[in-house]
Amino acid sequence: MTEHSNKIQEKQEFPLTIKRLGINGEGVGYFKRQVVFVQGALPDEEVVVEVTKVHPKFAEAKLKTIRKPSPHRVTAPCYVYDSCGGCQLQHLEYSQQLNHKKDILIQALERHAKFNLNELDIRRTIGMEDPWFYRNKSQFQVGKRKEKVIVGLYGANSHDLVDIKECIVQRKETNKATQVVRKQLDKLGIPVYNERKKKGCVRTVVSRVGVNTGEVQIVIVTATDDLPQKDKLIRALENKMPEVKSIMQNVNPASTSVIFGNKTVLLSGKKTIEDKMEQYTYHLSARAFFQLNPVQTEKLYDEIKRAADLTGKEKIVDAYCGSGTIGLWLSQGASEIRGMDVIKESIQDARMNAQNHGLKNFNYEVGTAEEWMMKWKNEGFKPDVVVVDPPRTGCDPSLLKTILSVKPKTFIYASCNPSTLAKDLMQLSSHYTIDYIQPIDMFPQTSHVESVTKLVLKS
Repeated sequence: MTEHSNKIQEKQEFPLTIKRLGINGEGVGYFKRQVVFVQGALPDEEVVVEVTKVHPKFAEAKLKTIRKPSPHRVTAPCYVYDSCGGCQLQHLEYSQQLNHKKDILIQALERHAKFNLNELDIRRTIGMEDPWFYRNKSQFQVGKRKEKVIVGLYGANSHDLVDIKECIVQRKETNKATQVVRKQLDKLGIPVYNERKKKGCVRTVVSRVGVNTGEVQIVIVTATDDLPQKDKLIRALENKMPEVKSIMQNVNPASTSVIFGNKTVLLSGKKTIEDKMEQYTYHLSARAFFQLNPVQTEKLYDEIKRAADLTGKEKIVDAYCGSGTIGLWLSQGASEIRGMDVIKESIQDARMNAQNHGLKNFNYEVGTAEEWMMKWKNEGFKPDVVVVDPPRTGCDPSLLKTILSVKPKTFIYASCNPSTLAKDLMQLSSHYTIDYIQPIDMFPQTSHVESVTKLVLKS
């Protein structure tokens, strides 16, 4: 009986002191020596919670009352903050968000690696002066409510679509484009895709703006090749938004949470829009990867450049190169740039971007980093600096093996996921020393943190 009463039960209520924030932005406290995660609670708060779910090693609970609020708690300015799930930290003042993001990195290293953290140089998070209206691209799902078309995001841990009229972390241009499309879908009676019935047409509206050019691209993702009322829709979008320079249709018939399918068709305008960062102009196609926060991207790329410490003689490999943005940023200090990506359109963009900027010594190829780096190694090409900016899943294990085989003097790891970064750093530490880790806030108001880690080959 005593043992049973020592366990946390669902629906149980108890007071809790919050010790720190977890990696998803939730408050972390301890009750009867068990970890309890509480969405919306902040460090140093005394709260009363109700348990919603019990797992073998932790419990989840919802916030009932705050007995002692944090001095850093603020009122979230977004009207759908509680239901949307897109942001996790709007209720925490911004300077404290930056401290928390450094702590997320530390937590990941504590959990997944065996480094002496006192010996690691983990720097202060680089933040934004104005941490609102920064995202240059939105991907909003389309649905229906009371016969009206709505667009928005799925709520946290649910499949309920939250109708979002204006997202305050999105650029105003993308908010406008999304709403113009929504109104026209409604007005023209274009059928919206219904996931349960597997019927209908329009699934997602993707809009992107070139922040420094003002050019807007709209991609309408459909479940079918046929887009009803297509010509009327195109004409209406062109009339209402002259800034729209590219209207594309992407066809994704699969039952999947992946946004894009393999087929993309030009409906109007041009296939790519342009954006500029410093002296560089980038051509962006519908599926090309491009950083979502241009202001912070310049800071991120400057940090990568600082870590590369180029003299003009270095050969560089930009793995997972996307449209070649990082390679271009480093090109003035390098003797040769090579890169690769599995998305063919990205490589076409990268080659075009390199040619347009007069790069002489570049080579961009379609394929995986590990296959091309080994091929180049066998041909006698040895890079001095390798830069990776992998997806959230981290570096492919075969790429890490390839890095340890090719042994560039400097390896720069730009990461958007502290957990996979920590695991990958453990593997790389057999041959590399961690010089420093620099966290950067690319996504204010969320619990995401990017970082640049400089690794140096052990002598």
